[in-house]
Amino acid sequence: MDRQDRKAAIAAYKERKPAWGVYAVICTATGEAWVGRSLHVDNHRNGLWFAVRQGSSPHASLQAAWLAHGEREFRFEELERLREDFPEFARLSELKTRQSLWCSRLQASAL
Repeated sequence: MDRQDRKAAIAAYKERKPAWGVYAVICTATGEAWVGRSLHVDNHRNGLWFAVRQGSSPHASLQAAWLAHGEREFRFEELERLREDFPEFARLSELKTRQSLWCSRLQASAL
């Protein structure tokens, strides 16, 4: 990647719109699930997978399951996304509510 391409990629990254949403990490070996919320749900998987691969996830139960079953037994699912015009002052509150709802539906732990 030359310098111009790199600058363009960085600029595009900085200008991307937030994708507020709720996601689930599911262990296919056990059916265990974890539900989280994110400002960029569309690419939050990368950060999660990096942390558990390094053994540095702050979520002990997720890290333990990852170590027990391995990466191939896990999948990341975007459960829902707030619409772009959702009022900014209410986003975090709404995400917390939706995360709680999904935790109940999936009988999952919160991340």
